[in-house]
Amino acid sequence: MKRVRLKVAYDGTNYCGWQIQPNEVTIEGVLNETLSELLDEEIEVVGASRTDSGVHADGNYCVFDTETHIPAEKIAYAMNQRLPEDISIVKSEEVDSDWHPRYQNSMKTYQYTIINRDMPDPVRRLYTYFTYAKLDVDKMKEAAKYLEGEHDFEAFCSTGSQVENTVRTIESLKVTQNGDEIAIIAKGNGFLYNMVRIIAGTLLEVGEGKLEPSDMDDIIASKDRGRAGKTAVARGLRLVEIKYDEN
Repeated sequence: MKRVRLKVAYDGTNYCGWQIQPNEVTIEGVLNETLSELLDEEIEVVGASRTDSGVHADGNYCVFDTETHIPAEKIAYAMNQRLPEDISIVKSEEVDSDWHPRYQNSMKTYQYTIINRDMPDPVRRLYTYFTYAKLDVDKMKEAAKYLEGEHDFEAFCSTGSQVENTVRTIESLKVTQNGDEIAIIAKGNGFLYNMVRIIAGTLLEVGEGKLEPSDMDDIIASKDRGRAGKTAVARGLRLVEIKYDEN
């Protein structure tokens, strides 16, 4: 028996998120089915980040245990011949038998991308959020600074979440602009359910002038989900990277 780690990239448009759901097509479900057929044994992967329906990823991770004699590094090539075009195994490798993608020290990077111009762009419609409202990017940058560091982010967590501890640390939260494209880039060792999308929705309201940057302190202190902005649409969000501390 050996444990294999996969680095997985996917376009989440046609999937109901990562996690298996009854009667729905998910990334996890497709991986389980394809691996089971390839290796001729029942395989169930364990993922690092359970991304939502419509969210994309450049580098999510999962592991599975197998009796196969196929070298771990060759599994990626065999899988990519069988997977649909919107899912790709970037890398496969053997790891220690106790290595778990959710219990290792790691740094996650998410990016939320906004198209800000007069008319929508159909080419980028599946991977960005479009708004014609002129956004004040400087104010968005100022507001982002208030959210960096360790805070209780209960106001930025979807209601109904079962998590007990809502304290998280955002190592950096950057807002950049390149032409008509605005990117919100969040780095941290863990995020609450819908936290990045709620942050994006809140920063959008700052950019639109509905909130002031200084309001961020009051929103955090309130611990009230109703005080933060709307949850931004899923298609603009991408899991860019999970960087593990291999030591």
